[in-house]
Amino acid sequence: MTDPRPAFRDLPFRDPALPREERVSDLLARLTLDEKIGLLHQYHRPVERLGMGPFKTGTEALHGLAWLGEATVFPQVVALGATWNPELVEEVGAAVADEVLAFNHEDPVKVGRNVWAPTVNPLRDPRWGRNEEGYSEDAWMTGLMGGAYARGLKGDNGSVWKTAPTVKHFLAYGNEADRCTTSSNMPPRVLREYEFAAHRPALASGDAVAVMLSYNLVNGRPAHVTPLVNTELRTWTADEVFIVSDAYAPNNLAQLQGYFEDLPTAYAAAVKAGLDSFTQDDDRAEGVLAHVQAALDRGLLDESDIDTAVRRNLVVRFGLGEFDPEDPYAHIGREAVNSPEHQALAREAATQSITLLKNDGILPLKAPEKIAVIGPLADVQMQDWYSGTLPYAATARQALAARAEVVYSEGVDRIRLRHKTGYLTAVDGGKSLKITDTTGAAAQFDLFDWGGWSYTLRNVATGKYVDGRLDGTVGADSAGPHEFDVHETFTIVELEGGKLAVQQRYKAEGADAGKWLAIEGGRITLTEDRSGAAEFDFDFVVKAREAAAELAREADVAVVVLGDHPLVNGRETEDRQDLNLPSAQAWVLGEVLSANPNTILVMSSSYPYAANWAAKHVPAVVWSGHGGQEWGNALADVLYGDRDAEGRLPQTWYTDAAELPVMLDYDIVASDATYLYYLGQPLYPFGHGLSYADFTYADLKVDKDRAGSGDELTVTVDVTNASDRDGVETVQLYSHQCGSRVKQPLRQLRGFRKVRLAAGETRTVSFTVAVDDLAHWDNTTGRMIVEKSRQRLMVGRSATNIVLSASVRIDGETAGPRDLAKPLAAASNDAYAGVLWRDETRASGDVIAAEEAGGWIMLGDCDFEPGYTTVTARVSGHASQLQLRVDDPLDGDVLAKIDTPMTAGVYDYAEVTVDFGGAEGVKDLYVTFESGPVRLASLTFGGQS
Repeated sequence: MTDPRPAFRDLPFRDPALPREERVSDLLARLTLDEKIGLLHQYHRPVERLGMGPFKTGTEALHGLAWLGEATVFPQVVALGATWNPELVEEVGAAVADEVLAFNHEDPVKVGRNVWAPTVNPLRDPRWGRNEEGYSEDAWMTGLMGGAYARGLKGDNGSVWKTAPTVKHFLAYGNEADRCTTSSNMPPRVLREYEFAAHRPALASGDAVAVMLSYNLVNGRPAHVTPLVNTELRTWTADEVFIVSDAYAPNNLAQLQGYFEDLPTAYAAAVKAGLDSFTQDDDRAEGVLAHVQAALDRGLLDESDIDTAVRRNLVVRFGLGEFDPEDPYAHIGREAVNSPEHQALAREAATQSITLLKNDGILPLKAPEKIAVIGPLADVQMQDWYSGTLPYAATARQALAARAEVVYSEGVDRIRLRHKTGYLTAVDGGKSLKITDTTGAAAQFDLFDWGGWSYTLRNVATGKYVDGRLDGTVGADSAGPHEFDVHETFTIVELEGGKLAVQQRYKAEGADAGKWLAIEGGRITLTEDRSGAAEFDFDFVVKAREAAAELAREADVAVVVLGDHPLVNGRETEDRQDLNLPSAQAWVLGEVLSANPNTILVMSSSYPYAANWAAKHVPAVVWSGHGGQEWGNALADVLYGDRDAEGRLPQTWYTDAAELPVMLDYDIVASDATYLYYLGQPLYPFGHGLSYADFTYADLKVDKDRAGSGDELTVTVDVTNASDRDGVETVQLYSHQCGSRVKQPLRQLRGFRKVRLAAGETRTVSFTVAVDDLAHWDNTTGRMIVEKSRQRLMVGRSATNIVLSASVRIDGETAGPRDLAKPLAAASNDAYAGVLWRDETRASGDVIAAEEAGGWIMLGDCDFEPGYTTVTARVSGHASQLQLRVDDPLDGDVLAKIDTPMTAGVYDYAEVTVDFGGAEGVKDLYVTFESGPVRLASLTFGGQS
């Protein structure tokens, strides 16, 4: 009798008893070259003869399953960071994994199990549009929390993963403006101590199995062809690491970025640099596959390059158990989605994220009879771009109304837009806008201020938002900002004579600015012509400040809920320009406080605010990220004291954007950025958050007075709940190196413990610090070193609220001088001004580039003994002059002048040798750029005297 089973079912790659590597090799050997090429796109081509079905990389699962319908919506990532609870974050990841599996079991073609989460870009600058996606400004904490989320997502049962987590975005990505064409300067210290520190943990632990590359360039080279994938990232683990592109990024290499002459050349370079999967053109794979084939035909790639990339694709598919005879997770079905257990977890995560920034004693609430709940976020729960669809939303208004009488105001102005011929009016159910004589609901609009001069207008009659459509028509029938390209936001522009014009924020591709509301035949349209903009006056129907104050005046307590719309003014593709609360929201808060001194400010936002006035005047200030479907219930629990305020800030809150370096300055060391180096006084420091209980610290001990490389330090401290109620304290351990060859952080987080203490309870909290983790990057030796030093170990409640400290002597290295017998890499300088890091070649290496005169670099501690008489500069670019000085870039003795020639291009280097005036002993060497543009790769000293 003939066996009805397909022959491929008995092939070795189908045998789960064999090692995974052997199974991958067996399947790879059976694929034709054309079949292998078909696996390099996000949508794998099926290979029916081997029983390989469709496979899709990339399911969004940042804080819940996104874009696929209703699923549990957990708090934003920045809010999960505020929990300071990696165990809880792991639980959230595990819940999300089960929901991914449930959707995958229903539609495995549409819903893949390679998930694009977690985001591990550290929150260097709070103006970044994607601030909501990160866990912390601290790289170590980001790595810890990201690794925890990945561990939950992966859910490894020992043989089969639930999902294949992908950390993103590698590398040095933290600005949205021109993100595909800007380059992030990455000096070696920042690269290794900050960026790598955030990306490495989830991969090194095996909790993440894949990495997504970032849109930006790094040191002048697109991240999608960075050599660091192969030279660094893949050395962090013995396992294969699967590398995917970001969406539509591969074509940027030859288009927006213009880095390569054509796409076959670009694709070949990307594959050789380590890219395994092209996320390009959605499910239309033909173009990508044709470019890969062209690269093969032109000899830019060979089959071994394809095999390497395909192998990594297959490792993921085997890790997910695709070719196993049984699915160990087959029992996970639709009942897992928004299950009671996941709802409870969403509430717990939201509760632990809520952060009490200030409390003059008004909290917890003392059974008020009437609460005025006010603000544009008081009765809505926002979704961000990577949220799932909310199955329900527990809002602040709803949750507080379950505990007391609530009066409510949305806290927004209601206006009419009056034209000289009538009023802007929604007609045909909001399908269009016209000028009419109507003054009723159809001609009234609620005006929402989201900051950054971004407004949305909701028509009172339709309950929908004004939308400037791509075809040039305008209506009031949109649900509000909800698409990647937002067409519902506008700027109000004052004209000469006091009239107002309305300009759409959305800009079409290639346009310099958004279009204007205009009138054509009585209907509202969009026009590019500024002179054709309709001129309006605003008539107020309801003034938000007055209405809110009236409600607040009659209540026992006012809770004002303010914040951002996650798709407006600070979102993917759009950075913030300032840190201010939206003006209209701040005005409402001020009027409410004047009417009722018992006012509580609750901020629900994707990022920090410079809420300086509120911090000074409002009795209580609370913050959390957008908290998902259970946020209102969690907020009520905390405001009433049913739960302690457990959240702690995962990033610094500054008093003004002026306290920050320019957005594109990624060198946190040189620019004194983040809590690590910031010298100013923040509004609220990293790690800050109050409890309803009071805690004391005592008896800090370190188990060693001296320690060296390979040792571990055990740090203990007694923490006491000195109040009459139970409470939660997050005990934080920081270190500071006293004395170093280089600038050291003012403080650096080394550990934290969240402890729950009953009233009067004392507990000894213990930390373990590996001495090797105290290392920093040394430019003179090109490696991480633990310096001989004194380390101050500090415990406290935040980065600036240090309670106790102790010191330990570290028997480490003394950084020696630079050995001039070896070439000095210009990129390994210790200080600089007016220069950029750039790519030495398209494939590898970094150089220093000066675009104009006046820049300099400092190469510290150069050993000029036994004496050198020549110096050779490896340079490219325009004809220019370099000067070598000692001790000072302006007044130091000039030891050499190097006139550099014009070269054929920035990647064509010339070596120029000149006499060197000589120097004695160990000195700091400065290279000054007297003109430009020019690139300097290295200096080589010779002709020893």
